[in-house]
Amino acid sequence: MSKIDDADSGQEIDRIIHEPARLRIMAQLYVVDSADFIFLMTQLGMTWGNLSSHMTKLEDAEYIEVQKEFLNKKPRTILKLTQNGRKAFMKYRKTMDQVFKGIPD
Repeated sequence: MSKIDDADSGQEIDRIIHEPARLRIMAQLYVVDSADFIFLMTQLGMTWGNLSSHMTKLEDAEYIEVQKEFLNKKPRTILKLTQNGRKAFMKYRKTMDQVFKGIPD
């Protein structure tokens, strides 16, 4: 897992999640049980290749689970946060809260 240190908060920032496109994917999946690939692509305004690439990184980190199925004889890809992914996202949120608490208004 790729992480960077944040000396001020004493926490590590998870770079897998910190990348903007992956952060948006994780945030979207955090609030639902699962989501269809096409739905995510549309919601996030990403291209097929871009979403697929980030999806692979998240899957390799074991943050998401990818399920392939057929619906009316058409292939369908479903993405879902794993328990590790849910924990990593919650930790990321807490770390970022700590980072932002240190910034004056």
